[in-house]
Amino acid sequence: QVQLVESGGGLVQAGGSLRLSCKGSGRTFSGRLMGWFRQAPGKEREFVAAINWSGGGTYYADSVKGRFTISRNNAKNTVYLQMNSLAPEDTAVYYCASKDGVGRLYDSRAYDYWGQGTQVTVSS
Repeated sequence: QVQLVESGGGLVQAGGSLRLSCKGSGRTFSGRLMGWFRQAPGKEREFVAAINWSGGGTYYADSVKGRFTISRNNAKNTVYLQMNSLAPEDTAVYYCASKDGVGRLYDSRAYDYWGQGTQVTVSS
């Protein structure tokens, strides 16, 4: 049973923008920190961004800071990742995930619910 469902991936030219969405259920979303990770071919999964339940705390990888924005709409059980100024090195499968608390938020092993991923491809 799919607990988190991502959407919004696709093919975009360098410099373009995409907005990813991730919809969860009450159990996978309510009261939880939501994170985005990505995995490029041949590379390990890496942290991209995270947001706490209230939305007042946001966290970013250095590689995306200033270009990506994470947000959430708790009434819709949805978290978003707005990606601007995309570059070819942003090409990856993007996953959303959730966990309790803010500890170890950069560590993918700390998350217990995951989506199936959405492909983002940035052409040069």
